[in-house]
Amino acid sequence: MYRNIKVMIAEDHSMIREGLKQLIQLEPDINVIAGCADGLEVVEKYPEKKPDVVLLDINMPKLNGLEALERIKQYDNTAKVVMLTIHEDREYLIKALDLGALGYILKDAKASDLIEAIRKANKNQSYIQPSMAAELESEKKNVKRLLHDPKKNLTGREKEVLNLLSRGMLNKEIAKALYISEKTVKNHVSSIFRKLNVQDRTQAAVFALKNRIVD
Repeated sequence: MYRNIKVMIAEDHSMIREGLKQLIQLEPDINVIAGCADGLEVVEKYPEKKPDVVLLDINMPKLNGLEALERIKQYDNTAKVVMLTIHEDREYLIKALDLGALGYILKDAKASDLIEAIRKANKNQSYIQPSMAAELESEKKNVKRLLHDPKKNLTGREKEVLNLLSRGMLNKEIAKALYISEKTVKNHVSSIFRKLNVQDRTQAAVFALKNRIVD
């Protein structure tokens, strides 16, 4: 079979990088065309090597894998990237998918899982480590619940903060009104942004008004 899938490996540990190369090269349809030792190197080599799939470690020097992924996708939004990581953490998974990764594989995964992830990514299909799939499904359910009834995801104090925020009050003013510290207000605001999936105070206020979270 012709080796038609060109893979570039970005992994800062040389022994792991070489081991991955040898493992992948056992497959008749996959060819490792380059290896990179840090995030900056993979970003710089990508335009030259034009790999079909990038196998990208999250923990790397100079640029971590998520930063490298973001830069690669900015250069080529059709880039096919599989994240390789030790992080069995939903936040890393969601962040990687949000940035455009097609695959998410743990370093202790079976060889067959890794190969399947590469092949699926080459076909522009997603592949998530089976043990992480439940985490993603849980996140989807949380988002769905949030969209249906955002009020259920906010604490009573967060609703109070959001109400005052929506009136245009600053953190210092909210702290004084609620008799709490400014730092506590800041923490509540950060939590509100995360729960409502918004980026700033204006978006939070608009979301709150549209969904009748505040008066």
